[in-house]
Amino acid sequence: MTTLTLPPRCDVPAACRWDLTPLFTDSAAWEASLASLMPLAAAVTARRDTLGTSPESLLEALRALAAFQETAEAVGCYASLLTAGDEGDSRFQDMQSRFLMAATAAEAQISFLSPEIQHIPQNTLTRWLAEPAFADHRVMVQKLLRLKAHTLSEAEERILALQSEAAQAAQKAFSLLTNVDISFGTVRVPGEKGDDGARDNPLTQSTFSRFMEHGDRVVRREAYTRFYAAFDTHRHTLAALYEGSVQQDIFEARSRGYSSAIEAALFPDQVPVGVYENLVATVRANLTPLHRYYGLRKRLLGLEELRHYDAYVPLAAGVQTHTPYEQAVEILREALSPLGSEYTGTLCDGLLGGWVDRYENRGKRSGAFSSGSYRSYPYILLNYKDDVLRDLFTIAHEGGHSMHSWYSARSNPFPHYGYTIFEAEVASTFNEQLLFDYLIARADNPAMQRYLMSTRISDILATLYRQTMFAEFELRTHAMVESGVPLTVDSLRQTYRTLLEDYFGPEMVLSPESDLEGLRIPHFYNPFYVYKYATGISAALALADRVTKGGKHERDDYFAFLKSGGSRYPMESLKLAGVDMTVAEPIQAALTRFSGLVNALEAKSPAATPG
Repeated sequence: MTTLTLPPRCDVPAACRWDLTPLFTDSAAWEASLASLMPLAAAVTARRDTLGTSPESLLEALRALAAFQETAEAVGCYASLLTAGDEGDSRFQDMQSRFLMAATAAEAQISFLSPEIQHIPQNTLTRWLAEPAFADHRVMVQKLLRLKAHTLSEAEERILALQSEAAQAAQKAFSLLTNVDISFGTVRVPGEKGDDGARDNPLTQSTFSRFMEHGDRVVRREAYTRFYAAFDTHRHTLAALYEGSVQQDIFEARSRGYSSAIEAALFPDQVPVGVYENLVATVRANLTPLHRYYGLRKRLLGLEELRHYDAYVPLAAGVQTHTPYEQAVEILREALSPLGSEYTGTLCDGLLGGWVDRYENRGKRSGAFSSGSYRSYPYILLNYKDDVLRDLFTIAHEGGHSMHSWYSARSNPFPHYGYTIFEAEVASTFNEQLLFDYLIARADNPAMQRYLMSTRISDILATLYRQTMFAEFELRTHAMVESGVPLTVDSLRQTYRTLLEDYFGPEMVLSPESDLEGLRIPHFYNPFYVYKYATGISAALALADRVTKGGKHERDDYFAFLKSGGSRYPMESLKLAGVDMTVAEPIQAALTRFSGLVNALEAKSPAATPG
């Protein structure tokens, strides 16, 4: 029996890792920029008590602020990416910690800036901002003014800035616990001839999804049981970490005078709380197609009872995919061709030329993300597996983020190039839909068609239904604490189990450990974030349909959205692209599309296969 192990970071070929030299040529260059943060912050502080004396004084301060923030972004990005590549390397943890310490100290120094700008008389500030010299800073200042009601005194802002590093303790501890300290062991995978060639494969947060798609139910059950047994061992710690994160959210919201943590989270993007509530209500009104899908899954798998570990295995029996990374890039080049050669050429060159950290290694952060800075590549972290079709969709997804960043950085000055997460999930899921359309049109047999449809159903389910369920969980847990109800292991698990029962419906038989899932979701440490996946896919499906069925005008509208960066609030930029997210129609249309895919899969599906 062969035991397969993950390679250490040092053994991963350079061609399979991201190239960080556009950020810093070496660690010495990074150290020099880190050392420059305090002097750059001091250049901002030197303008203190002068901002309202003249437009020139304000402009000098804003330019100094931009210089500090652009450097800090690059320094933090470099340390963050190194840490993500190997969270167990203490050198990178040290770099990350030193950056956070320096950034916290610098932010405390310049915390006077927002209150002082907001103290300038509105008429005076409006007149100054109209001058051409303020063009690169106008949007940022206008957004800052909107936050005036929730900006504290200079002394209070300094206190909040000083505690910003401590505020990340729960998230940092959660990441280290789940990605580094917890050992999930291995899962025995039989060979093609029974036990002959059987091997032990490592179970990690990244490989867990692969095991959940394994055709052998015994393998799925063992992986599921081992995975959650590890979380069960640390359930009290995980619950305490999440409670601490929620308490921090509420502390910050109340400190700034918001009525709730959700209002505090949505206010900066000018997203009404009603948009969040409308999402939950619309999805809850459309749970029947989801329950019907789980009933179909149970029938097609030939199971007497459907378990949580049966929810992700492909429904097209016997279909296997093998897509080497380089081939995946070329598929994307063709699939995304409706967006033009500049888009596809830039993306594919980046995917092959230094943007991407491709494969899993020991200590690497799980999942996938896109992250960069104004002066660097829009980097992508993957844990790519060439026999998992969903990983091809992951490249498309993260590529959408990165190209959004690429266009934003090239179309805007630094102070307002950064778009919101609300907008980000549109560009990523837009690409996923184009990829699905490309693959399904070229599927050469019914089994592959069923495989693709079931995969797309699973992806829409994960992004629309599942993220809305997560959004409900966040809404409930924060409301509990805001009303004086403490979060405990038992209350968290019961809250999450109720949601599992509602969303999975009567066909799913939940195991005692199923509700531990609520303690392992990293996005919960970024409050009220996950709903943006659900609204994002709803907007993306509408826009993908508009662009592929339209012409140059519709494509230009979409690129205007990609290029808008942070120059508009998200609702405004999406309206520019052609979709209105303040109403229920885009969400309902996405749910109707899901229902149609379930109907099509059922129509093309044969009788039940052996479970």
